[in-house]
Amino acid sequence: MTSPDPAAHDDRPRCDWALSAPDYVAYHDDEWGRPVHGTAAWFERMSLEAFQSGLSWIVVLRKRPAFREVFAGFDPDTVARFGDDDVTRLLGDARIVRNRMKIEATISNARAVLDLLDAGDDLGAFLASYAPDPADHPRPARLSDVPGSTPASTALSKALKKRGFRFVGPTTCYALMQATGLVDDHVAYCWRAGAAPEGPRGTGPGSP
Repeated sequence: MTSPDPAAHDDRPRCDWALSAPDYVAYHDDEWGRPVHGTAAWFERMSLEAFQSGLSWIVVLRKRPAFREVFAGFDPDTVARFGDDDVTRLLGDARIVRNRMKIEATISNARAVLDLLDAGDDLGAFLASYAPDPADHPRPARLSDVPGSTPASTALSKALKKRGFRFVGPTTCYALMQATGLVDDHVAYCWRAGAAPEGPRGTGPGSP
């Protein structure tokens, strides 16, 4: 049975990218730009954005249930213990994106998350500390005004790499910031513009 189009009976204006597939409508309305809570949730978003690199987000979004299953709900403690047999298992699972470098980076990043925790830093708070002040991040008027990366995402990328994270370039970090509400990039005419509940937010790169 074909899933109903959630926008079929809804004429609310949305960001243009959300109109290309029914899956996007639900994701846009219910998740994109909203804060996440808990280490596993932050680690999941970081991991999926890395898997999305070079692909359309719809590919990863549709595979997300399988990603959650094979990566143990993105529990960093569990993923950090994955070894060569797990890499082989994941490379053989057609339900996910079978890219060795991204799979190995996810495992390595789980270990980096634990190192961060051992150092007394919470992953979510660390990421949020690089969120720009909303006053310094004007709302985009249209989709073409949305940047691919920013000085804040570049600073976050450098900080994460220094902490041992991989597949966290400035563009991937900016997509992560958008997805988790660290920046609000709903365009001006979108019904969700300004509607995202406040989450943890810093006052500039690396603020405590």
